[in-house]
Amino acid sequence: MSLPVAEENLEQHLPLEFSDEKESIKITGFWMFLVTDVLIFGSLFSSYAVYRSAFAQGPTPNQLFTFGPVILETLLLLTSSFTIGLAIYAMRKQNKKALMAWLVVTLLLGAGFVTSEVHDFVGYVASGATWHQSGFLSAFFFLVGTHGAHVTFGILWAVTLLIQVARRGLTPITARKLFTFSLYWHFLDIVWIFIFTFVYLNGKIV
Repeated sequence: MSLPVAEENLEQHLPLEFSDEKESIKITGFWMFLVTDVLIFGSLFSSYAVYRSAFAQGPTPNQLFTFGPVILETLLLLTSSFTIGLAIYAMRKQNKKALMAWLVVTLLLGAGFVTSEVHDFVGYVASGATWHQSGFLSAFFFLVGTHGAHVTFGILWAVTLLIQVARRGLTPITARKLFTFSLYWHFLDIVWIFIFTFVYLNGKIV
């Protein structure tokens, strides 16, 4: 007789995004999507490792990179990882206003990151460092550009989530979407740490 009661108590303590079995299964499916993204970035990192010394007549990483903008971009993205964590915490507390506020902050930080990165790319191209000038530049633009495209998609995704939460409130469906977005955003932060270390930091030292 106690087993059904125990199961009921367990369901009551589950986070909202896991309270519906179908939505919980979708979260597992999203983890599978992230695995495929790991493979994509793994191949791009491998290509960069092969071509990072193929400068041809173009600039070297040490000549091209400047730490100021890259550190700013790193601070923006890592701070956004903290704010999306606060958004999920507010969601767990059923605090819709705080959730939306922290999601807006995350969105703005992501937009600042993309703006700074686009400014960097425009500066590189203006100086003559285009993607087809050398193997290094091709691998660099494809790797960093793919990450930037992911962040841009994440910003658009966050906008749609804001609209859905404003209209529908916090339900198992919207909670699941918010949680999977947070997984996606944290994943992009982890990828950026590898880019910062392997591409920019290593490029300035070696």
